Amino acid sequence: MATLYKTAKSEFMDVDDLIEEKEKKSNIKNRVLMVASRGSTYRHRHLLNDLEMLLPHSKKEAKIEAKKDMELLNELAEIQNCNNVFYFETRKHTDLYMWISRAPSGPSVKFQVQNLHTMDELKMTGNCLKGSRPILSFDANFDSEPHLQLLKEMFTQTFGVPKGARKSKPFFDHVFTFSVVDGRIWFRNFQIAEKDSMTGGDMAKDDKPTLIEIGPRFVLNPIRIFEGSFGGPTLYENPKFISPNVIRANVLRQKAAKHAERLNNNAERENRDKENPLPVDPLKDVFE
Repeated sequence: MATLYKTAKSEFMDVDDLIEEKEKKSNIKNRVLMVASRGSTYRHRHLLNDLEMLLPHSKKEAKIEAKKDMELLNELAEIQNCNNVFYFETRKHTDLYMWISRAPSGPSVKFQVQNLHTMDELKMTGNCLKGSRPILSFDANFDSEPHLQLLKEMFTQTFGVPKGARKSKPFFDHVFTFSVVDGRIWFRNFQIAEKDSMTGGDMAKDDKPTLIEIGPRFVLNPIRIFEGSFGGPTLYENPKFISPNVIRANVLRQKAAKHAERLNNNAERENRDKENPLPVDPLKDVFE
């Protein structure tokens, strides 16, 4: 309180106005809770670590199994004082689903993560300061449909690092790009390079900065948007989404059909050999 009085005295402000202004600034903070389910593979864990490193306003929680009781995630967010939740759900040790929810009232969206490549796999030449704030770049297609507008707002609240967040630095040296292609959302992370790539010195005033990819990269296929947090009425459902279980079943069915066809061909060949036997050679026992 003494610090507030000194600040108000130096700036000729009323102490009550200064306290109210400070409370307003402290309340406008988004914190993200990152949780993974049990059974995650090493690639899924590396993606979680990459996102935690890129988002300084995030908090990582231990692995939990919340398939049956999703309300447990809202309780964890309340305990950790977070208003956004990233939940990485792994099924059959192969399929990765990402939940993004605004706790505790919603909305929430469920994605299938495809074409996943972590920083360790890509080994890109780009680099950014740890804890720096990103610039969010959205494709123009996000303003074309209502559900994409909602996803744009949710990405802004979760991936956007608020000013004054913990462990954050007041620098903008990388860009998060979100592009809509074939009904899927493509995520990329680029470094803003303001130095000449040939000489390594500063660029001229007329030269534009270049973008160097850092990683990670992945594709989000939206499945369903719920009104509440991790449940509730459905606001949007992707009619083009096909479950990976159905895709694997179709592949196995095609392999089974090829195998059945091969067995039928072998059986038909054996029947033809029985119906049309080769004539007996009268000279086969001449040299015995």
